Amino acid sequence: MRDVLGPFEFQILQTLLRHPRDAYGVTIRERLKTETGREPSIGALYTTLDRLEQKGFVKSWWGEATAERGGRRKRYFAIQAPGEAALQRTQAAFTGFGGTPIPQGA
Repeated sequence: MRDVLGPFEFQILQTLLRHPRDAYGVTIRERLKTETGREPSIGALYTTLDRLEQKGFVKSWWGEATAERGGRRKRYFAIQAPGEAALQRTQAAFTGFGGTPIPQGA
């Protein structure tokens, strides 16, 4: 496991930390677009979320099927303590190299 997150991993975890409610693929993607201007493909988003879950940085669970989604369920995501620690390590590494600190609540 890497000690420091990649930029996209960092953005996803930061989004989950700032917006823990109702965090599933579509809302995470919309929040990333609003906050970063980046609109990742849904495939890239889920690939990264799956990788973050394998690392123990996020957990996921399935919600109930809904009529507005044609009976499909939403897969929700939440950041875990190791994910928060990874955010802090990445922040420290970036700052340690003379970079500008990454905003925690922006």
